[in-house]
Amino acid sequence: MQALVAGCDAERPGNIGVECEMDKLEAGRAILTDMMGSEFMERRDARRNSFNATIQDYSDEVCFGTVWSRPGLDRKTRSMLNVAMLTALHRPAQLRTHVESAIKNGCTLEEIREIILHAAVYAGLPSSVEGFKVAEEVLRQHGMME
Repeated sequence: MQALVAGCDAERPGNIGVECEMDKLEAGRAILTDMMGSEFMERRDARRNSFNATIQDYSDEVCFGTVWSRPGLDRKTRSMLNVAMLTALHRPAQLRTHVESAIKNGCTLEEIREIILHAAVYAGLPSSVEGFKVAEEVLRQHGMME
């Protein structure tokens, strides 16, 4: 799975913290697969077309291959930040996906509840109410709620 990237220089400014043994796109896909599972990736790949391929590759390479692969924050912490930010931005579709990955990255029901409640103070009640609805659906699907 690991391949040496031609011309990858860990000392180059854009590659700070990057593991050069794996292409960033490949690394991003590996992280995303690990977080979301192979079924998620199969469904995502099945929706891939000439229009959305560019944004999928951008997400894989930049979001996951560059940012999520950096040292300094573990995946659970990154997931917690995403739940807070997506709640604040009122992005229910993306929040749903990131609550799922937060669970897979070790977040508990209590932590997810507290993150969304905390966001209410800074992002507003309407965004957090929607965040609670989305998170509750995901938590029920994962058998974490009655």
